[in-house]
Amino acid sequence: MDASQRQAADAVLRVMAGATLSRALEASGAESTPARAFVHELAYGTLRHWGTLDAIVRALAHKPPADARLVAIVAVALYQLEHLRAEPHAVVDRAVAAAGDAVRPQAKGLVNALLRRFLRERDAILAQAMSQPVARWSHPRWWISRVRSDWPNDWEQILGAGNERPPLTLRVNARVTTREALAARFASADIACEAVGAGGIVVTPPRPVRELPGFDEGAFSVQDAGAQLAAQILDARDGERVLDACAAPGGKATHVLERADVELVALDSDAARLARVVENATRLKLPPENLRTIAGDAAAPASWWDGRPFDRILADVPCTASGIVRRHPDGKWLRRASDVAALAATQRALLDGLWGCLAPGGTLLYATCSVFVEENEAQAAAFAARTPGALRESVAYAPEVDARGGQLLPSLPGAAHNQDGFFYARFRKG
Repeated sequence: MDASQRQAADAVLRVMAGATLSRALEASGAESTPARAFVHELAYGTLRHWGTLDAIVRALAHKPPADARLVAIVAVALYQLEHLRAEPHAVVDRAVAAAGDAVRPQAKGLVNALLRRFLRERDAILAQAMSQPVARWSHPRWWISRVRSDWPNDWEQILGAGNERPPLTLRVNARVTTREALAARFASADIACEAVGAGGIVVTPPRPVRELPGFDEGAFSVQDAGAQLAAQILDARDGERVLDACAAPGGKATHVLERADVELVALDSDAARLARVVENATRLKLPPENLRTIAGDAAAPASWWDGRPFDRILADVPCTASGIVRRHPDGKWLRRASDVAALAATQRALLDGLWGCLAPGGTLLYATCSVFVEENEAQAAAFAARTPGALRESVAYAPEVDARGGQLLPSLPGAAHNQDGFFYARFRKG
């Protein structure tokens, strides 16, 4: 029997119980099956639209199913019917079988009845379910309220973008090739792509990156168009000493090294994750003598800093990741409202700790992948207000970059610069 629906439903339930999606998929057994990609599609898609799908299940049932596994199995099937346009008969049959296998044989009849009712009464059921904000926007209620308050003119775009499929965006490694040369290689392999930003390529449709020409040679990395702006805004120059304060897994650190011959210190509190920085730098053919890794707490420089000031510091701090939920839909359901203030306190400590490591005249770039103002503009403004000599510099974006001050808004389909929701604030030490 095809176990894909059952494994995807199991992964969704594990996320709702507090596991990250990557750990949930591994625990479900999906990572070791030939249908791995399909289970990923079902689990990621169901979580993107969980608010809607859960509401539909509850609208279909006269009373909510007592077993959460049944809700998840039906939700996965509804995702297939609504968003994959899969053949209804096959979807229903497999969901019925999954219910019998995962729950009990008697559950088959209930799952069959719920899905058949949806197929018969789709429009009425959707109208009933979508009357609730959580179902309409498929985000937690507190999240919707915060985004509406923070972005009264843009909240619908932000929430809508969080439910979209992300593009496969690559950053071309200028030390290995050019964007034009890599695009030509893709074209010769019948891989459609288009340029984005200063050095990016979007591949359509997305596919496993290891299958793309040039991966093993280090010709590119996977990096969102909004994230690619970090190294450009930091603008490190040859010969400078640079700190990436929260570096793992190394996407932004390796971009800095691709752009300039600098002495880069990659700092991270997780020593195990620092190995990925080195692995990525090695694949990208970056000079090993330009990179040094240190495990340590950026908020406590006395434990790791040698006293030599840095010319540039990238503070890509821990955050709610509310701007990248189209890529990590589990984040919507794992975060709690209280996390915002807790993370803001961590961000404040990191900024204060790192400022003393910056050379006079040096640049510190504060960055998050959040859309919440408390983590972003409010944090940057408070830092500038309390820190003598912290001069905030304006950041100019290309016209196609959808930004409100330092905030990049996550993109809806068709955007010229299809980006996640990042925030940047650049400070010079006067």
